[in-house]
Amino acid sequence: MTTAATLLIELLTEELPPKALARLGEVFARHIQAGLSERHLLAADASCAWFATPRRLAVQIPGVLAVAPDAATLEKIMPVSVALDADGQPTPALKKKLDAKGIPVAAVPTFEKRLDGKSETFFYQATVPGARLDAVLSSIVADALKKLPIPKLMRWGDSDHQFVRPAHGLMLLHGDRLVPGEALGLASRKFTFGHRFLSSGEIVIGHADAYADTLEAQGKVIASFAKRRASIAAQLDAKARELNATINPSDGLLDEVTALVEWPVVYVGEFEAEYLDIPQECLILTMQQNQKYFPLLDAAKKLLNKFLIVSNMAVDDPRHIVGGNARVVRPRLADARFFYDQDRKTPLAARLPKLGNVVYHNRIGSLLQRVERLETLARKIAASLAADAGLAARAARLCKADLTTDMVGEFPELQGIMGRYYALHDGEDGPVADAIRSHYQPRFAGDALPEGRIACAVALADKLDALTGFFGIGQIPTGDKDPFGLRRAALGVLRILLETPLPLDLGELIADARAGFAADALTQPVAEALHDFMLDRLRGLLKDAGHAPDAIESVLAQRPVRIDLVPRRLAAVRDFLRLPEALALAAANKRIGNILKKAEGGLPEPDAALLRESAEQALFERVARLAPVVDAHVANENYADALQALASVRAEVDRFFDEVMVNVDEPALRANRLGLLKALFGQLNAVADISRLGV
Repeated sequence: MTTAATLLIELLTEELPPKALARLGEVFARHIQAGLSERHLLAADASCAWFATPRRLAVQIPGVLAVAPDAATLEKIMPVSVALDADGQPTPALKKKLDAKGIPVAAVPTFEKRLDGKSETFFYQATVPGARLDAVLSSIVADALKKLPIPKLMRWGDSDHQFVRPAHGLMLLHGDRLVPGEALGLASRKFTFGHRFLSSGEIVIGHADAYADTLEAQGKVIASFAKRRASIAAQLDAKARELNATINPSDGLLDEVTALVEWPVVYVGEFEAEYLDIPQECLILTMQQNQKYFPLLDAAKKLLNKFLIVSNMAVDDPRHIVGGNARVVRPRLADARFFYDQDRKTPLAARLPKLGNVVYHNRIGSLLQRVERLETLARKIAASLAADAGLAARAARLCKADLTTDMVGEFPELQGIMGRYYALHDGEDGPVADAIRSHYQPRFAGDALPEGRIACAVALADKLDALTGFFGIGQIPTGDKDPFGLRRAALGVLRILLETPLPLDLGELIADARAGFAADALTQPVAEALHDFMLDRLRGLLKDAGHAPDAIESVLAQRPVRIDLVPRRLAAVRDFLRLPEALALAAANKRIGNILKKAEGGLPEPDAALLRESAEQALFERVARLAPVVDAHVANENYADALQALASVRAEVDRFFDEVMVNVDEPALRANRLGLLKALFGQLNAVADISRLGV
């Protein structure tokens, strides 16, 4: 019974939630594997294969023992002085302890004596029998099912058992042996069922290793989620190539369709070409979201009136399947046409009053009030960028109007996209329409940025207004909670400033956004907290870009407001670190900072007349010569040259600390030397806080 064999666990259910299926399969397998490992029935690093179809979760694990090895344990009993009386006989306390643990008193002579702390203590060495798979497997399965990420449970029939969907079958197979057990009220059996229509009757699984192959051959079910997904992707690609088309990409749809079928077959569907005069984003979303179809695009990325259907049926003549799907999609496309035609009857500008009835937030006001703030802020940002402020203001005024349209009401994902189409229909300028579409960008990591300074101005205004407003009412993200998407908004602002790049002052942007709110509307101070929040997001962006952590900290310690210049500062720091003087100067800078922290009161400018030692005179002269050079380089954004120049002061700094006592008793002399260090400190940190570099 100690022989290792492959373990198979399968739970047969009614149709599982498609969007959660892959995660359910992964988590189920992980907890089964952990349960077996905890009971020493499986090596901790053992492999595991999980399966998930619309009607089953399964896991296949090789190398599972029928009986775990016995384990030796050393158990602490009690101090010898308490366990034995003066005659060396067991005390009542020891007898009571042994009785509770089921250890015979006769075993006392075999106890091991060890020093535990300061006292000699009895330890008992025992052998614990290994767990038996047959005895523990049911509880492992039950525990794994309870730990699945299921938001809502359901009951079925007269049973008190709960699961995400009614369960109808359980298989526990160890090699070719049926493991007795139960879960969700189901007793283990050695058979399963295949495809609802392409298979019939019970399918006996002769061996756990044969599960997937048997189910595929006899049951017309591809049990592996990954294999089924790959099959669908390959069939989609092949069909698209036959039609000289490409598939509109959607990994989410591919995963969802994989969770809806057990035996995938791809067919080509078609709709009337007349619907192509509707914006293709509407048609694509309709087909993908409502019907789970894969739209096809031509070489110019224009939508074709053909689509691909992933069916769960393999038939010789698919005309009924194709025709049925075409009939189903037609009303959806007709609805899209109706929404599009109706929406265009009312210009975007005429929709603005409706925004007054839409609450943005009960403490910040309506969407119309927000649009008015965006208009002012976008105008100011555009002017700072020497862009057309009037066009930016117009785009900001209209950018939320499409939220009142029927099309966006049906498909919220189209906000901004439909605004562009409607703006062009209304005769608005092209840059205005483009800015309306792209002001939500970037929506997610890796998303495209707004193109053009007018679009950037509106996008920045949109995100900064949200950040400032919610920070101002104390709605700051905490932990993993961010209901208003403020982390995403902050990353959007940073990416636009950093990657476009734009020569804008982040502090001024925050102040301008704050000025758009009434004085009493925001109850919390915004500037410092929001700046810190933005720098923390920037830290993550820079780490992801591959910059060294100490270089990032040295630059961000200066609390930069010109985000577009941060990469140049980082590049300068990287070059500085290659210099032989770098680490010594970084250490000296840290020492100076610590000295200045202890200084009391304001420090004077260094006075040459108070310089007594030649070492401090040399440092004073070097700092005086360096100051205009470093200041000029920093003003001209030549950060690498500034740090290169500062490297030349190392010899004077080393000599100063070797020969000069800073904290002397004479107040004037001490203050003058501290003032000299303060001047040097300002120069050393003009580009970055070099004390944070590699020390």
